[in-house]
Amino acid sequence: MRSAEAGEEIVVVRVGKKGITEGLLAELDNVLRARGVVKVKLLRNFREAYGVESGNKREVAAELAEALGAEVVEVRGYTIVLRRRRARGGAK
Repeated sequence: MRSAEAGEEIVVVRVGKKGITEGLLAELDNVLRARGVVKVKLLRNFREAYGVESGNKREVAAELAEALGAEVVEVRGYTIVLRRRRARGGAK
């Protein structure tokens, strides 16, 4: 990942008991626009409230990626890494 190679820290967004809301999607979209990559941690209270288990966490990752126009880079434990290619030729 380019951001990690450049020495930038990857922004971590935690998903809690409120779940995946429009506000959360907007925040993830902002981070992806600015950085191109984001880590999403699925907290225990989210997993318990929405029935997310190890068997279906990749489905959650795929749904987030689709909603954000991003790609799933990695799912490790209950942490999802998403990336969106930044448009070239923008402001420098």
